[in-house]
Parts: sequence; C-alpha cells; structure tokens
Amino acid sequence: MNKTVSTAAEAAARVQDGASVLLGGFGVCGVPENLIGALRESGAKNLTLVSNNAGLDDFGIGLLLRNGQVRKMIMSYGGECKAFEDMTLSKQIEVEWTPQGTLAERLRAGGAGIGGFFTPTGYGTPVAEGKETRQINGRWFVFEKPLRADFAFIKAWRGDALGNLVYRKTARNFNQVMATAADCVVAEVEQLVDVGVLPADHIHTPGVYVDWVLPGAKFLKPIEKLTVRKDAAHV
Repeated sequence: MNKTVSTAAEAAARVQDGASVLLGGFGVCGVPENLIGALRESGAKNLTLVSNNAGLDDFGIGLLLRNGQVRKMIMSYGGECKAFEDMTLSKQIEVEWTPQGTLAERLRAGGAGIGGFFTPTGYGTPVAEGKETRQINGRWFVFEKPLRADFAFIKAWRGDALGNLVYRKTARNFNQVMATAADCVVAEVEQLVDVGVLPADHIHTPGVYVDWVLPGAKFLKPIEKLTVRKDAAHV
C-alpha cells in the first residue's frame, strides 16, 4: 500500500474547523514545518493544538497563532513565542498547561488504550485543580486522562511508502508517541526511501500507525537560541 501524498496542501485540506491536531517536535527541532505551513494556508480555524511548546513567532505553531486559527493549546512550555504570550495574557486562546512528562505519558496512554494514570507531578499546584487525587504508599498523586486527537502531524528523518519511520536524535521527542495517538497520522519525512531500505530493527514507528507520508519540500531548521563562545580578546 503506497501511503505517499504529493503535497502538504493535500494533507492539510482534511483538517476542518474545530479539529484537534497533535504537532510533533521539541522546541524547533523535529517540527513538521511543511505541514504547519500548509495548515496555515488552509485557513482552518478554532483548532485545538497539542504540542510540547508554541514554536516561534515566525516558525512552527507561532504562524498558526498569528493567523488566528487556534482556539486552545494543550502544552508544556510557551516561553519563546511572543504571539502566544500576548494571546494567553489577553485570553484570546485557552491554554491547558501540562507538565512535559505528563504530556508525553497522556499521549502514550491515548495511543495504548489506557484509561488514565496517577502521577505525583503537579499535586498541590493549579495543574491538579478539578482532578482526582489519591494517596498511594504515603504519597499524593494526581489522576491524568489519556490524550488523543483527530490528526497528528509529525516529522521523521526517513520513511518509506508503507509509513515506516526513523527519527533522528532530538527530533524523536513527541513525534514517536504522537504517531500512536490520533485518528489520522501524517508523517513529513526528509528522505523517502524504497520499501525494504530501512532495517527492521531500526524502525521507530511501524507503518501500521501512519496513514500518509509526505516527502517534505524544504526544511528551514532554525536555531531556537544561538549561543557562541566569546572571542578570547574580549573576555
């Protein structure tokens, strides 16, 4: 079964107003940037986005925020995107703050069909408000529900037409777990290889989880924070 799709626009066109979308990546690493760009062009609105962070003002989720397409964010960190900060403080969008490890585990639970889990993270903080708490072995825990979405837009290093994926280094964060937790999974890949090229033992996401594979047209891969050593003459 050939799962390749020729353009990002074709994949993004399926996302309707009010949909929920998982967006992979960690910071600006491993972000499905071509799919996000196509989603911006599609104009779909009132979206609920699930991501570790909000990207930058001019890259990733920041583009969707600035275009007024986002109703709610479920996320862990938003410190690098001024548009997200402004919209949050002015209550233009709803934000469900979720500790990073809890977010990953909620997605894993959603993909595995688990009904939820107890974690000590967040107990006694606003994160626990309105949630069930329980004392286990003398320690307080918070019950967290699984997390799934209508779509997952993820990014892989290499993939084949069957949807088998290999991630590279930090880009593996959130992409792999999100591939299991959505009704429709679109994987944007840097390299589309022939079926059989990827060694079976090296495959991170089997094709059974992936609906479409998109060979990415271009990748900017910006640096989130550039830090360089000072010139010795100026120390």
